[in-house]
Amino acid sequence: MTTWTTAAVLDWTIKRFTEAQIVGARLEAQVLLAHALGCSRMQLYTGFDRPLDEAELAAARGLIKRRLGGEPLAYLVGEQEFWSLRFTVSPDVLIPRADTETVVQVVLDAVGGDRAAARRGLDLCTGSGVLAITLAHELPGLTMIATDVSAPAAAIARANAQRNRVEDRVEVRVGDRFAPVAGERFDVIVANPPYLRTAELAELQREVTREPRLALDGGADGLDFYRAIAAALPAHLAPGGLIAVEHGFDQGPAVAAILDGSGATAASATVADLARHPRVTWARARGDA
Repeated sequence: MTTWTTAAVLDWTIKRFTEAQIVGARLEAQVLLAHALGCSRMQLYTGFDRPLDEAELAAARGLIKRRLGGEPLAYLVGEQEFWSLRFTVSPDVLIPRADTETVVQVVLDAVGGDRAAARRGLDLCTGSGVLAITLAHELPGLTMIATDVSAPAAAIARANAQRNRVEDRVEVRVGDRFAPVAGERFDVIVANPPYLRTAELAELQREVTREPRLALDGGADGLDFYRAIAAALPAHLAPGGLIAVEHGFDQGPAVAAILDGSGATAASATVADLARHPRVTWARARGDA
C-alpha cells in the first residue's frame, strides 16, 4: 500500500502539471497542496515526510483534478496577490495580473512625492477592486469610487476593500461605466476595461475562458470602452486631472488617438509593462477642461 507523504504528493502533482504544460508547474503544485492542507508553502518542506490522512488526500486530489481540468489556480485557492496585497477572487471577477500594476505605477509616478494630498479618484470596471484599493493603500489622501456593472463583482470589491483596510476611502457602486457617478468630477480616473476583440475570445487559453466574458469582451475591435471613456472625460475629469487606462499590447496608438480626440486631455503617452509591452496610456486634463 502506497504511503502518500507530503513529498510524494507534491512530486506526483508537479509531474502531472508538467505533463499538462501548466506554466510554473512546481509553484502551482506547492500553492495548491498548501491550500489543501491548510498550511504555508514553507510548512510543506518542514513536513515533507508526514503522511497525509484520507481527508487531506481527498482535498488535494479534488483540487488537482480541477486544476488539470482547466480551472485557474487563483479561483481554486480563492485569492491572488497584487502589488504585495492579497485579494479575494472568484469566477465573478477577472484574475488580477501583474501587467495591471503598471497602471498603479503610472499614477504614483504622476503624483510624485505629494502622496498625502486630498484627491478624488474613480476606478471604472473595478472587478475585484485591485486598482481602487491599491491606489487608496498607497495614497493616504485619496478617496476612490469604484464602479462595476456586475453586482457580484462589486460585492467582492467591497470585501477586498475591507480586507485591505481601506473601506473608509473606497466606495463601490454598481452600474455601467460612468452611470453611477453622474455629475461628479475626479482628479484621477483609472480603468482596466475589457479590451479583447470579440473574435479573439474563441482563441483564448482554456484557463482564461473560465473568467467572466463581461470583463474580457471589448467589442469588434476591442476599443468600445475606450471610446465611452473618452466621450465622458469632459464631464468627469477635473482640470489638471489624470486618466490612465490599461490596454492590449498592440492597442496603444489607437487608445492614445481616442483619448486625444476627446478634447479634454493634452497629448497622451504610453508606458510599457515589465515585459516591455506597451500596456498603459495616460494623459492629463487640460487646465481649462
